[in-house]
Amino acid sequence: MPEPSAEPENVSLLFKLYCLTVMTLVAATYTVALRYTRTVQTELYFSTTAVCITEVIKLFLSVGILAKETGSLARLITSLKENVFGSPTELLKLSVPSLVYALQNNMAFVALSNLDAAVYQVTYQLKIPCTALCTVLMLNRTLSKLQWFSVFMLCGGVTLVQWKPAQATKVQVEQNPWLGFVAIAVAVLCSGFAGVYFEKVLKSSDTSLWVRNIQMYLSGIVVTLIGVYMSDGAQVLEKGFFYGYTYYVWFVIFLASVGGLYTSVVVKYTDNIMKGFSAAAAIVLSTVASVVLFGLQITVTFSLGALLVCVSIYLYGLPRQDTTKIQPLETKSSKERLATV
Repeated sequence: MPEPSAEPENVSLLFKLYCLTVMTLVAATYTVALRYTRTVQTELYFSTTAVCITEVIKLFLSVGILAKETGSLARLITSLKENVFGSPTELLKLSVPSLVYALQNNMAFVALSNLDAAVYQVTYQLKIPCTALCTVLMLNRTLSKLQWFSVFMLCGGVTLVQWKPAQATKVQVEQNPWLGFVAIAVAVLCSGFAGVYFEKVLKSSDTSLWVRNIQMYLSGIVVTLIGVYMSDGAQVLEKGFFYGYTYYVWFVIFLASVGGLYTSVVVKYTDNIMKGFSAAAAIVLSTVASVVLFGLQITVTFSLGALLVCVSIYLYGLPRQDTTKIQPLETKSSKERLATV
């Protein structure tokens, strides 16, 4: 994991492009590899344990990078004592994204259980403009009309890329559409808030990115362990924590770990909206790869969606602005910043 050689405000465009490119490629590869492990293997591993192990690996990688950054074991230990074990308030502050993401995942499950798949696909993509809105309100940033247009274009493009024709299937349980819409609204808000909250924490102080990652991953391990217990506790006790793990599964976990670290770098030196654009590009790339590997058929809706994604990425990048730090509060009011919506 490379580190920029200068302060955040002087990070080169080349470094940002490098991080965005690697993050996109890793995410696309992860999606294809994950699909392989969940569809080809006969003994399915527990996805909850894989998520937990991913958090553990990200923690160790962050400690290793912090050790390189500090330059000596003594300074590393001092940094951990001061910023991690000696700062319970900071630990609590970084536990917020983990808890909110856990709520988001549960709400997404509730929504999918109470809405048609097509409705869910469309409404869940509202997390993209929601992230943009949170960026404006929480980080005091202004988006041009062209950027707002590109955000909604991306939302439509991702919807088309992931679109699957409705199928006449019998619903085994009674669905509650209102509960589904409330759940999807909560999930969308959680997605936007958690990502921008983490970005705000990263950019509002001089604390090392890797210290912040360590703080977040510690709480993430606790949250994911609770998830293991609640979702698969009995089966994990019966079959073992690493049941079904193969070299391919470990490869998926490795990709998720590296992707997570690059995501934090992208959030630190660009912003959450660019992270969303990168994720959309990864969806397109992974779908194209699935054509070769899994025989997936390219549809007209996918082609149109992929075109919209590419155009929106280009349009969003046209206005040049510094996103490596938070703008001072006195620049504009919230109404003025939202005037371009």
